[in-house]
Amino acid sequence: MFYEPDKRNHGLRYTPFKSCVVPRPIGWISTCSRAGRINLAPYSQSNILSYEPGFVMFSAGAQHPDGHRKDSVINAEETGEFVFNMATYALREAVSLTASIIDSSIDEMRAAGLTPAPSRLVKPPRVLESPVNIECKYYTTVVLPGHDWTTNHYMVIGRVVGIHIRDDCITPDGKIDILKIRPLARLGYLDYTSVESVFPIQSQEDTPEYLVRGFSGGG
Repeated sequence: MFYEPDKRNHGLRYTPFKSCVVPRPIGWISTCSRAGRINLAPYSQSNILSYEPGFVMFSAGAQHPDGHRKDSVINAEETGEFVFNMATYALREAVSLTASIIDSSIDEMRAAGLTPAPSRLVKPPRVLESPVNIECKYYTTVVLPGHDWTTNHYMVIGRVVGIHIRDDCITPDGKIDILKIRPLARLGYLDYTSVESVFPIQSQEDTPEYLVRGFSGGG
């Protein structure tokens, strides 16, 4: 089949686009308002952008029918900081709960039974129960235009300045134990998945050394 998204002529019960780019990592973003209120919310449009130096992003749509932007976006822009916490299968219920709270006066972290832990280099707390926390300094916001101003998306980009990895999630050979962590990821519709298998794909012998370093995460 072929369809044009703007025409919505796919003929299916549900729009398939979000199921065509999967799985998508969930950025569990913690921020603080200028008044010091903590906010925690998950975003399934999030990812790493580069690794030397490290930049990450999360993209948020409008939170209210009037087009008001989400607290995570406002807080990151106004304070210049946020933390990208890893969402995992074990924390899936807490992730879901923090997605449903839209009252900016509520501390989502405590409402979900999570523990705010001090960050090292930024003010927003990290989620103690999350095995990986990435401290970020705000870099910029890219506005992605919607069909009208109420459907704009705001892609927030931050530079990575600090990373916390729980010690028991590091293997004896110095790798992050992904199968132990089981990162949570978004599919289409109401579906999610988690990492349950890992396999290597070996580089060809004639692959340039700089590419091998990139594949392996080195540099």
